[in-house]
Amino acid sequence: MREIILDTETTGLDPLKGDRLVEIAGVEVLNYIPTGETFHVYIDPQRDMPAEAFAVHGLSEEFLRGKPLFPDIIDDFMAFIGDSNLVIHNAEFDMRFINNELKLAGRKPLSMDRVVDTLSLARRKHPGAPNSLDALCARYRIDNSRRVKHGALLDSEILAEVYAELVGGRQATLVLASESRAAARSEKVVVRQRPVPLDRLIVDEEAQAHARFLEGLGDKSIWKDYIAEA
Repeated sequence: MREIILDTETTGLDPLKGDRLVEIAGVEVLNYIPTGETFHVYIDPQRDMPAEAFAVHGLSEEFLRGKPLFPDIIDDFMAFIGDSNLVIHNAEFDMRFINNELKLAGRKPLSMDRVVDTLSLARRKHPGAPNSLDALCARYRIDNSRRVKHGALLDSEILAEVYAELVGGRQATLVLASESRAAARSEKVVVRQRPVPLDRLIVDEEAQAHARFLEGLGDKSIWKDYIAEA
């Protein structure tokens, strides 16, 4: 299952009061595992940067001036997310800004039906506990030491780890490990013969009982890999 972990940075809290997107990033995951494919752009909001917002993400008006406008990156953004679900922490906030920018550009809004809100997941899993991204990192022992300021790409990468924990990602890792072991067992096993066979230590009755036991395990038994061909 393909999903996109998404995060944004903005000039403020309310797009209806003129606040705009200044950064958007996405991390692709397949079955909760990051693939290495990412999307990341800074956006010129064509307005000033309030001191409160700058204190959060450190993106100045001077730094953003001359960066692409949102309409310039829409096609690349839409191509990256495709029809995949969007995984966002406190999703309502980010989606209001994204859909406001799409509206200003004359595009259709994204449906909330495709959004997975990790804040809601965390509140259901840990009721009454702090569920900010930093709090979840602490709970799941995820290293967020690089998170001195908010940044859309870094926060998306961290959220990908948090999301995997929220949905049982460790079990998913175990499944992948099991598949790797199964693949390793499917390889041809080279059985080396001793130059001089060891003396037989079991009686015929025991050998026959063991053979019947192996037959009952089926053709896929791992023991078959260690039986030398006659």
